[in-house]
Amino acid sequence: MNDVLITLSTDNFQQTVARLERELADRGLDVFARVDHAANAKTVGLRMPATLVLTFGSPLAGTPLMIDTPDLALDLPLRVLIRQTDHGVELVSTNPEALLERHGLAPASAAPLNGIKTIMSAAAGVRP
Repeated sequence: MNDVLITLSTDNFQQTVARLERELADRGLDVFARVDHAANAKTVGLRMPATLVLTFGSPLAGTPLMIDTPDLALDLPLRVLIRQTDHGVELVSTNPEALLERHGLAPASAAPLNGIKTIMSAAAGVRP
């Protein structure tokens, strides 16, 4: 099993970010943080390709999981990395199956985590 999911976007960086933000809003998910690594690098005189991490989730979905498995708080809320590469724009996230395995969660607990696959596909302009 691969610990990360990588999905190649059909569009440019800005369009992919906008589509991801729309997808999260449409699902009623809160964006808790937005980390623009490229902008941060620029503040110290360094350059890097467009690289953004959105941290998001739902307290209603995530809190019960963290109550049952407190260490899961290390991996929640969920995050998606959007990065510009030589091959295009990629969306990257932790594989929910890896989270289940890492924290010893039952597959029945995976429902709130598995949505990440659909979210990434939609943000990439790819329908599963």
